[in-house]
Amino acid sequence: MVHLSPLQSRLAASLLASILLFVLYLVLFPPNFALAAELKQALPIVFDDLDDIDLPPPDYKPRGPLDPTYEPKFAAFERSILGRAPSGVTALTNNEAMPMNVEAGTTQRFVFSLPSVSGRGPEGGRLELRSDQVRDAGAGAGAGIAEYDEEDGGEAGQSLARRQASQRVYISANTCQQPQPVDPSKTTTDPPQLTLYVSTSAENQAPGPLADKDDQEVVVFEEGAAVFNLTTNKEVYIGVHAPNATTAFRGIYNFRVAASVYHYFYNYKDQDDLTRLTWVDSDSQGALLMTQNLTESEDSAVQQRIMSSQPYVLFAHNMKDRAINGVKNSFCGLQTYAQIAAIKDGRRTDMVRTVITKRGAGNFPKQQFFFNGLNSSADYIGILVSDGSALTKRQVGQTATAQGIEVFKPTNFTTKSDHGNCALIVDLNFCDQIAYSVPSNPSFGNSSRLASFYDDYAAAMYANFNKSLAQIACEAPASQRYSLARTCDDCAAAYKDWLCSVVIPRCEDFSNAAPYLQPRAVGQPFPDGTRLDPKEAEGLPNNMAFNSSRNPMIDEFIQPGPYKELLPCDDLCYKLVQNCPAAMGFGCPLPGDIGFDGNYAKHLPTGGLTCNFPGSAHVVSAGERAAVVGWGVLVGVVGLGLGFLLA
Repeated sequence: MVHLSPLQSRLAASLLASILLFVLYLVLFPPNFALAAELKQALPIVFDDLDDIDLPPPDYKPRGPLDPTYEPKFAAFERSILGRAPSGVTALTNNEAMPMNVEAGTTQRFVFSLPSVSGRGPEGGRLELRSDQVRDAGAGAGAGIAEYDEEDGGEAGQSLARRQASQRVYISANTCQQPQPVDPSKTTTDPPQLTLYVSTSAENQAPGPLADKDDQEVVVFEEGAAVFNLTTNKEVYIGVHAPNATTAFRGIYNFRVAASVYHYFYNYKDQDDLTRLTWVDSDSQGALLMTQNLTESEDSAVQQRIMSSQPYVLFAHNMKDRAINGVKNSFCGLQTYAQIAAIKDGRRTDMVRTVITKRGAGNFPKQQFFFNGLNSSADYIGILVSDGSALTKRQVGQTATAQGIEVFKPTNFTTKSDHGNCALIVDLNFCDQIAYSVPSNPSFGNSSRLASFYDDYAAAMYANFNKSLAQIACEAPASQRYSLARTCDDCAAAYKDWLCSVVIPRCEDFSNAAPYLQPRAVGQPFPDGTRLDPKEAEGLPNNMAFNSSRNPMIDEFIQPGPYKELLPCDDLCYKLVQNCPAAMGFGCPLPGDIGFDGNYAKHLPTGGLTCNFPGSAHVVSAGERAAVVGWGVLVGVVGLGLGFLLA
């Protein structure tokens, strides 16, 4: 007989008690096992709030074997978590561009699901768009840009939670590639534009030219770009349709489409006041262009941050080449077809230099573009683009996002003739506001030597003036100064502006027939040895103003040959007299007096650049026009009988 230890005895007693309790439970509570036949009867479903449930419509039909699969909708999850888009439909990711080819006569379709509420940006008011292109919700067709607010027409039974989930959606598309002419010499038309279709209706998940026009919005691309925005809490269905190609063109379209709840991924501006690009001047092979002020803040930290960035890229294209037609508003289209691009990933970046400079209106930061390698006597188009990444970023929820890519209205500019006697100079040390074409000769040297020749001469002249200014009691008490309103600093600045404009003439082609230009050196040969046609010099006075340059050193050392000068503005002289002590003896001629003609010119009311001043440009910005008007007031201050002093 086996004897159990005390521990084993207690374990056996516990096990026996557990078995007895389990048997007792089965006796008191017998289990019920379900048969398969019992599952045929559906159990009732109870909802807390019927308003939150999407009930099927009365004409609902069960899904067929070829219909898209059902996807449940949960507010907390995005489509990327729940499943994929139906076959033939591409899902768009928020704020990312999707590239796609589309054959002529076909439509590519996309779907965009709103991001989760926790990740969406703040809801603002209705977006203000260009008034001449905004369409009403029921318009049905437009060109380039449109908007639609679905929330105003929502169902009466829509719950508060679903209204709060509505978001502004910005849809944009760019044409990157388009069919090309079979015979460019015989084709005078441009390739037809793509068309954007947008729908939020479950009845129209395939928007396009064959769908019900009442269930979709239509936006025709404008120069390769289309933008549309709407407020919705539903999935957005997008179609991009390529028209049937004519026999004059061959090839496919390639485009990029993007949807975002932050901003337009691609956008374009076609208003005149949003050009943002100024054509400063050009010579026979190059051109100088500049943006408007990047900031007008006086904060040195803000200016320093702007000076270390380059927020814009620039494309240039010869207007005789039609390749760019049809994509002038498209960023990727410009990357594909523009001849010259000031962009890291673009083509021919060696033909353009870009820097940030403070030259020009207000001495605020601007971005400067200097092109070279252009054709002479040619018409070009310059298109400025902000890539968004270098601009000030804004916070959208917890996500930092750039402002998107914006293409601005084109700026036209021309190059000078191939005589080569006008050349651009920039970035001078002393006359730092001078940047334009000056009398030149290719045999004199490169642009750096030419710039130093003019700049050094102006600096030497200023040194003589500075000695005279040092004799003025600039630091005397207010009662002993020459003016209570002006200081010696004002006088020095006015003299420098006047001196640089007079000593460094602004050169134009002799063939330019503008009446405000002054012919110079008409009897001398061009740098290539040719001379003016006698008919061109016929009727011109035989005097020093026509037969020589303003500065004798130009004819002695540079020998540019015949050119025309854009004369200095008379305002510069009047400003000099106003700001400097009378003891210095400065005086200015008035229009009609001896010494005015051939030395100064006036700002004409017709606009445009009719006289030269520091920071001047062919296409004058609004700030510079205001400065011109301000200088014109000074004419009335100058008294009669003033003498003329050139230096």
